[in-house]
Amino acid sequence: MADTDGIDAILEQWQRERPDLDTSPIGVIGRISRLSREIELRLEPVYATSGLEPGWYDVLATLRRAGPPYQLRPTDFAASLMLTSSGTTKRLDRLEAAGHITREPDPSDRRGVLITLTASGRSLIDEAAVQHMANEHRILSGLTREEQRQLAGLLRKLLITLPPQEEGKRPTPGNPAKPAARRSGVAGA
Repeated sequence: MADTDGIDAILEQWQRERPDLDTSPIGVIGRISRLSREIELRLEPVYATSGLEPGWYDVLATLRRAGPPYQLRPTDFAASLMLTSSGTTKRLDRLEAAGHITREPDPSDRRGVLITLTASGRSLIDEAAVQHMANEHRILSGLTREEQRQLAGLLRKLLITLPPQEEGKRPTPGNPAKPAARRSGVAGA
């Protein structure tokens, strides 16, 4: 196992070229960014093997975790997934066409809709979840259980203390992000 990674080289280069800058955030942000890409490369093939198209796992897992009757209103659903409304709609359209979800009028709100996991959707996600969890255990196998617990705690702290950005709005030097309500929940977990 190597004691250094590509981020170490970047940090050394910055230290050499701009010793006046505190580039230590690169050690965290750079690694999180690279890990995110590496993890996605390891998740998608397992989803495909389980019969899931890209993006389906999170949708089906969100409905499955809701418990009986495995249904949510679109606003609750989109908030849980942390996706744009158009991204959510596209996934729902494909899952409905495949017979894994239904969208029906909400009897308690005549303007509302309920998204419901079908029996085939439940069967698919129940089988895929077993493979997904085994894959995530493999991905994290380089860390002990205690290290995983510590890392999860630190990442939770960072996520909770980082104010969410409104869709389509990014902070700029003249317009910094304003603190917002804390978010919770992780799609697909």
